[in-house]
Amino acid sequence: MATMSIGEVLAALRQEFADVTISKIRFLEAEGLVEPQRTASGYRKFAAEDVERLRYVLRAQRDRYLPLRVIKEHLDAIDRGLEPPEDQSGAPRAPRPAPDAGGFPGPETFRRDGAGLRLARSELCEAAGIEESALREIEGYGLVAPATADGFFDGDALLIARTVGELARFGVEPRHLRPFKTAADREAGLVEQVTRPLLRQRSPEAQARAEEATRELGALSVRLHALLVKAALHRG
Repeated sequence: MATMSIGEVLAALRQEFADVTISKIRFLEAEGLVEPQRTASGYRKFAAEDVERLRYVLRAQRDRYLPLRVIKEHLDAIDRGLEPPEDQSGAPRAPRPAPDAGGFPGPETFRRDGAGLRLARSELCEAAGIEESALREIEGYGLVAPATADGFFDGDALLIARTVGELARFGVEPRHLRPFKTAADREAGLVEQVTRPLLRQRSPEAQARAEEATRELGALSVRLHALLVKAALHRG
């Protein structure tokens, strides 16, 4: 990955921010707003993402007069997959995932996303449109759980919580949904059983095939489940 020295970053930023200085860049680093890599001899090496991060900070100061504390909160929101607010309140907006496309989900739906959302409890409740008490109940029945050791939830938890909230409008409570969790665990276990021989090989090629098979099997299991539910409803 190409990197830039602090002098090169300064030259790039001065095209838009004429008054920026090396001291200013070092100050923003000291405040934790950017974290460039360091060489063995201590020289800073900025990635393209670091430069864009600095541009965001400088624009927020120049155009919106935001204090560094608020800008840092915005950057934290961006790092967790949220959109920063348009106003100056400093409160990250709740995420709004794009609506699903028509038809059944494909294999790409089951791809691991290392840059996914990280939501605090209050953010999850706001985004899913549920109360804290409902989240506790959903957790109690094992339908969602924090994805990280520090208690953040991921995008899957958001969609699950939102769906459970929508079911609640029809009088379907979390306690009624335990069979869904049991069925999902069994389907995931079947997928793992099929892909386990590939995972045991440890080679990069085998790992890639295992990941591809996992995505395809996940999509097929969801399709079969949906079709079986549809058939059962039509029989009724």
